[in-house]
Amino acid sequence: MNFSLSQIPERTQKPRENGITMVMDKGVSLREAEDFCSVCGDYVDLIKLGFGSAYVTPHLKEKIAVYREAGLMPYFGGTLFEAFIIRNKFDDFRKLLDEYNMATVEVSDGSITLNPEVKCEYIATLAKDFTVLSEVGSKDAEVVIPPYKWIELMKQELSAGSWKVIAEAREGGNVGIFRGNGEIRGGLIEEILTQLPSEKIIWEAPNKQQQVWFIKLLGQNANFGNIAFNEVIALETTRIGLRGDTFFQFLDK
Repeated sequence: MNFSLSQIPERTQKPRENGITMVMDKGVSLREAEDFCSVCGDYVDLIKLGFGSAYVTPHLKEKIAVYREAGLMPYFGGTLFEAFIIRNKFDDFRKLLDEYNMATVEVSDGSITLNPEVKCEYIATLAKDFTVLSEVGSKDAEVVIPPYKWIELMKQELSAGSWKVIAEAREGGNVGIFRGNGEIRGGLIEEILTQLPSEKIIWEAPNKQQQVWFIKLLGQNANFGNIAFNEVIALETTRIGLRGDTFFQFLDK
């Protein structure tokens, strides 16, 4: 930190098991990636090459190397996994991971429908060689999954070998654990937390009011996903009570 200030809550340090920040790269340039790492590298753990953007991103290997050298864990968005699976190209997907020297992989079924047992087979297979993130929830706003099913699926995927499970919300924060207007499905989240430890879940929460809600519920070391490139420093200040929304959260009463 640049100077001393009392009553600042302790943040976990990298490599982190809790307090994770996952950022979505939707196609920034190589220079932007370098600049981003110089400013935000200490605060970011995972960098997702969003949806299928890796297919069309120039200088992909160079960008992945930049992230890796900065201590970030890059991985392809789950939609790319689904694009290979729906075309019956799982072996080709494995080859892609090897070609780009990926150590982390996301297994999701937000756009396609996978039998839970089949999805867990993919997780178990990939977990032998990779750190697996699996995502629960649909990208279709019309699909409403009841709380017991969220819990059941998350438990199954963790048991199959997922390091963390991601609670779906998309980059807009308007599906899955949120309603279409961005409102938090608080009852759902609190019910999930009665059955699963918070450190095993990454909450996709791209909007400030959503992040504030989780910090007030879980503290400064909540796990967040789908954070925008230009919001990392703002999120870090929110985590530690240096933004108006959480200003009094960590001051001694």
